[in-house]
Amino acid sequence: MEDKRILYVSSEVVPYLAENEVSLLSYDVPKMINDQGGQIRIFMPRYGNINERRHQLHEVIRLSGMNLVVNDLDMPLIIKVASIPKERIQVYFIDNDEYFKRKATFSDEEGVLYPDNDERAIFFAKGVVETVKKLNWVPDIIHVHGWMASLLPIYMKHYYKDEALFSETKIVTSVYSQSFDGSLDTEMINKIKFDGVPQNAIQELELPNYENLIKSAVNHSDGVIIASENVSSSLTKFIESSGKPFLSFTPKDKMIEAYTNFYKGMLS
Repeated sequence: MEDKRILYVSSEVVPYLAENEVSLLSYDVPKMINDQGGQIRIFMPRYGNINERRHQLHEVIRLSGMNLVVNDLDMPLIIKVASIPKERIQVYFIDNDEYFKRKATFSDEEGVLYPDNDERAIFFAKGVVETVKKLNWVPDIIHVHGWMASLLPIYMKHYYKDEALFSETKIVTSVYSQSFDGSLDTEMINKIKFDGVPQNAIQELELPNYENLIKSAVNHSDGVIIASENVSSSLTKFIESSGKPFLSFTPKDKMIEAYTNFYKGMLS
């Protein structure tokens, strides 16, 4: 993977958030490719429960200052950056006071999903792509982890489809076991359609529950990795019948070879 550019876009990454399946793999996989000489960037949201002082986040003024439109509202984009200690991997944080200042990730202290999680996901997807454009850094592969990042494949294939910068970029989505119950705002599909995405491309999102978000991401990806041992049988069947190249669940001790070969297959 020498000099291959891989952009990791994740809902959660250690050491900035607590350890879980998504946050651990969103650290382990980039480290693995970084150790092989790949060029790595990681993007994640800057939730309010990330300790900026401890992790030495600082705002990148030259990248901040854009406004992103979400459902016809202008929302300012703030970009922060930090380095994972000892790994020389840069992590970029997509921030906006309205969406990410609150002191939790996806739900309130009662465990109720935030009502604007759909808009947060739209803002995150657009914020990542706009920042990468400003960096003028062309990824060979964009690897998506976690449902908050699951709109990125949709936006890449529709909203940004004419961006020459990404004409050769492949999108890989890692699929994890279910991470929330219930549904996001049912207006979500209309907010995405506002950005010129045709309804027939995102019809799963008429009911934006966890499984349908992931199905929509799979439909817009070039390759899929089953990242959890206990992905639902319905989602597994959907992936297997999608016609996309996919990698079955791989235990950690076999991950380096499996993931590297999968990436190489995507690029060949």
